[in-house]
Amino acid sequence: MESLSVYKKNYRVELSDIDFTKKLKLSALFEYFQDIASQHADKIGYGFDALMQKYGASWMLVRIRVDIIRNPEWNENILIETWPLEPGKIEFDRDFLVRDSRGNVIIRAVSTWIVVDMKTREVKRSSLIDIERPPVITERAIDCKLERLKGSGRLEIAYKKTVGYSDVDLNGHLNNSKYVDFIMDCFSLEEHRKYSVKTIEINYVNEILPGETLILYKDISALDSDSVYVEGVKETDGKPVFRSRVVVTASGK
Repeated sequence: MESLSVYKKNYRVELSDIDFTKKLKLSALFEYFQDIASQHADKIGYGFDALMQKYGASWMLVRIRVDIIRNPEWNENILIETWPLEPGKIEFDRDFLVRDSRGNVIIRAVSTWIVVDMKTREVKRSSLIDIERPPVITERAIDCKLERLKGSGRLEIAYKKTVGYSDVDLNGHLNNSKYVDFIMDCFSLEEHRKYSVKTIEINYVNEILPGETLILYKDISALDSDSVYVEGVKETDGKPVFRSRVVVTASGK
């Protein structure tokens, strides 16, 4: 019998998944992660439909870090592996590895999810979610603790974005992969030609709904140390929606 502890799926990097450099867009990678995590949860027995039917709840991503060793290119075949960790009181960790056709690990990611009641928007404790979990894997894709990100205070407005139909997922709020596009849009094509993303870390702090406007701020004061910071707040009340840190490297290195 196939073990359900680790789930693997092959992906081909399609034309719709790449940017102008012919390499995989970060937002498309996040969509791959969302897809394989959803499929694995379904197989284990606590996917979206099961959670909705039994608890009126859904999964929401709250923190993620992705380390990129090499970004796959157009038409490249990759294999993604994912596995859940032992849950905490309210948080569920899930890790990912991306391998190339030779089996080399080219991307590593760690993430933290919560289960949220879709009517009350309250977080459910893991002890209240009756899941028959497969044998737990303790190995981590990245040996780190996902931290709560903070800005340095040296922020400048990058642009404003009103959330629309194409930005929203089945939970009725801005999809986690769309945040990545919004972050990347804070920088020009020339800057994207000059730098590549080595690590991206995102804290999803509050939901933002269709029709609401997000103000995006960036801080490039630490660019000499290969780090930039981007955050988004709601225009109406100034509440934080997300915080992110991106470590970059000069393209071609």
